[in-house]
Amino acid sequence: MFSVGMLVLMGTGMNMGLALVLTGAGMAWVLDFWDAQLLAQNLVAGVDSFPLLAVPFFVLAGELMNSGGISRRIIEMAQAWVGHIRGGLGYVAIGAAVLMASMSGSALADTAALATILLPMMRQQGYPMNTSAGLIASGGIIAPIIPPSMPFVIYGVTTNTSISALFLSGIVPGLLMGVGLIFAWRWVLRGLNLAQGQPLPMHERLRATARAFWALLMPIIIIGGMKSGVFTPTEAAAVAAFYALGVALFVHREMRVRDIGGVLVRAARTTAIVMFLCAGAQVASYMITLADLPNLLTAWLGPLVENPRLLMAVMMVVLVLIGTALDLTPTILIFAPVMLPIAVKAGIDPVYFGLMFVLNGAIGLITPPVGTVLNVVAGVGRISMHSVIRGVNPFLFTYVAILALLVVFPQIVTAPVAWMR
Repeated sequence: MFSVGMLVLMGTGMNMGLALVLTGAGMAWVLDFWDAQLLAQNLVAGVDSFPLLAVPFFVLAGELMNSGGISRRIIEMAQAWVGHIRGGLGYVAIGAAVLMASMSGSALADTAALATILLPMMRQQGYPMNTSAGLIASGGIIAPIIPPSMPFVIYGVTTNTSISALFLSGIVPGLLMGVGLIFAWRWVLRGLNLAQGQPLPMHERLRATARAFWALLMPIIIIGGMKSGVFTPTEAAAVAAFYALGVALFVHREMRVRDIGGVLVRAARTTAIVMFLCAGAQVASYMITLADLPNLLTAWLGPLVENPRLLMAVMMVVLVLIGTALDLTPTILIFAPVMLPIAVKAGIDPVYFGLMFVLNGAIGLITPPVGTVLNVVAGVGRISMHSVIRGVNPFLFTYVAILALLVVFPQIVTAPVAWMR
């Protein structure tokens, strides 16, 4: 009933948060557990969490980065160093995506910034738009993996997993995604006839790097502060937002005080969407628990508990199918609390499972039919959705290969986390 009800409501175009609330309410009615007061309490409990305060601050930091010129300076620095190489704008997109991911943690914000600046340049220089859009979309989903990451915050709150440990777990896989995109882009370049430019003089490169100094300092402050224990992930989000505001107003001076209102409104809209999802998912999760669905799923997957790698592979396949139908946030809110106990019972590290869960959900952002990030690139670049889907395929296959690699060799995640702790 839960699955069918969710799909039907999604098919009507209903808001995802409201669909979760109505699905949870329908389950309560069927289970003879209807209580309007209980539903209201769960709605409040879904957002009544101190760690979730990181979400609005990270959203605000991303908006300030885009409005205050921080994102643009990162792209200009990457272009100064590698823009002259054949297919250089693709490498610029990858490098900028990795750097911006270490600042905002929002796939949609990073993708929108990259697409707005780079797609017109790529079109002007004769790059194929479908492949270029696919690359930018693929680079955008590195943001949920490299810290700071909003999905890691939501996952940590939902499953009571250390958010700091989740942040640390994303560093190596996020860099691995960037390297994978480089190789995939080089493979794509074989069939493209693109001109090679002249490298900029060293003083021009250093000047572009100096202009991006304050942007490059931001991830050092965030990660260094959390690693040293100066502030928590939630406090780090607030530091990131105020740092971005200070740089935008007083260093780059690309924002005025009167512009802050518009930035706050855009951040508030995004925050409201995410928080309502959290509230609705709490209602659905509570009813899932009452229906004893976790134990039912455990019984189905029980024979695989003795083989952790096989269990993880099966779970990843299930999540791939889920990711094609649901966005990342509702996937975390609904299925993470159900699947994590099974993974722990099989001896799988909860932090490693969290990384794999979020990575799989992030890949779902560039997987049709939902493909939220694909829609952003198509809208910004005024490209048909069909073209973007075709262009993203080489990079999607690369990410699936990385996912399989992490399933076979979990030490790629667990060893760096143990060392960095």
